[in-house]
Amino acid sequence: MIALLKTRWRRWLVRRIPPAASVQLTQRRIFIIPTRIGAAFGLALGLMLLAAINYQNSLAYGLTFLLASVFIVAILHTYRNLAGLTLQAAGSATLFVGELARFRVRLVSSGRAHQAIALGWPSAELQTLDVAQEGVSECELSWPALHRGWLRPGRLRVESRFPLGILVAWSWVDLDQALLVYPCPLAGELPLAAGARADDEDDGARTLGLGADDFQGLKSYQPGDSKRRLHWKAYSRGQGLLVKDFAALAGRELWLDFAALEGDVEARLSLLCHWVLQLSERQQPFALSLPGSVLAPDSGDSHRSACLRALALFGELPLSQPSSERRGQVGRILDRRLGRP
Repeated sequence: MIALLKTRWRRWLVRRIPPAASVQLTQRRIFIIPTRIGAAFGLALGLMLLAAINYQNSLAYGLTFLLASVFIVAILHTYRNLAGLTLQAAGSATLFVGELARFRVRLVSSGRAHQAIALGWPSAELQTLDVAQEGVSECELSWPALHRGWLRPGRLRVESRFPLGILVAWSWVDLDQALLVYPCPLAGELPLAAGARADDEDDGARTLGLGADDFQGLKSYQPGDSKRRLHWKAYSRGQGLLVKDFAALAGRELWLDFAALEGDVEARLSLLCHWVLQLSERQQPFALSLPGSVLAPDSGDSHRSACLRALALFGELPLSQPSSERRGQVGRILDRRLGRP
């Protein structure tokens, strides 16, 4: 029953306040109720009214009606402090699993000043800020990125208890914000099949699959470097851990192959993500092979972004599919994971 009510509430909110990159708070989008202090205030007014009626005291009547008028005026001022405010999505940056996603929200005043505006997601602490008359204020809201793929935090709560705190006016705003979360990079070695073509016969290509042929010298050991390239003679002389550095010959194609790796899906994607970052930093061309998609050998920031995007969205269902088809695919995936026939 509770789940059904929540579903109907969400559907009603979607019709009342549809998702948009910019939302202006109007009368139809603002809700207002007394706070706990306001409820206690109303109870005290009721007791004062009963006492005034019982003792027929004019002063008690006057005080009761005066405080009741203050309560009514507070309704108007609490609503006006939120009405006319515009919330806009101000962008966000991509990140990796385990980091905090940061969504920027811009508050724009259309004519009057807005004081003590609190906003945030219900599971997190709300941030409070003021918006000057015809001014703009920005805040940054955090949300933990626990899974790769698209991160959609959902509806944002914006509220005001100004000026007396006996009433709260609030709204649920969906700024249609989405953030792409990449797999968490996991340092490790790539097997030959994952790193190079089978016809690569050079020692450097066999170790890390980097298509390396020409010995360039020694460099400091970094996590993920092959232990086969360690220069033990330099280590025995007390020079620290050094590895042999090879340069790739022109025309060699470096392939990062999902199928050649071992482990579960997330571990493979994390390892591939690490090597995409490493090879992009070295400005070395490489290709990425995933089940169902292949990115040809290339280099540069655009190729890096395309590979990271492919890793982040691996296994995700396209949003353009009909909802019934997506539900069928989700059911089949769950059946495979649970071992159902």
